[in-house]
Amino acid sequence: MTDKPVEIGMKPSHPGSFIRTEIVEELGLSIAKAAEILDVRRATVSDLLNEKAALSAEMALRIEKAFGVSMDMLLRMQAWFDAFEMREKAGEIDVERYVPT
Repeated sequence: MTDKPVEIGMKPSHPGSFIRTEIVEELGLSIAKAAEILDVRRATVSDLLNEKAALSAEMALRIEKAFGVSMDMLLRMQAWFDAFEMREKAGEIDVERYVPT
C-alpha cells in the first residue's frame, strides 16, 4: 500500500445539480411536481436539487423508476462527490497509519 492518496482532480458535480438540470429542468417540472412524481416531500426534493442533502439509495431508485436514469450512475456520482469533499477535509482528521509490530 502507498501513503499517497488518490488524486481526483477537479471537483465533481453534486448529483442534485445533475438531476436538477438534466431531469427536472429538461422536463419543465417544478420541484412540487417532481416531488409528486417521486412520491416524496417537496422539501426532500428541494434539498437534494439545491445540494443541501446527499442522494440516498432510495431516492436514486425512485429517480430510476420515474425517469429511467440509472440508479447506479447516480450513486457513483454521489460517492465521487463525497470522496472529493472528504479529501478536501483530510487535514482535519488526525489518524496515524497503523504499523503492525
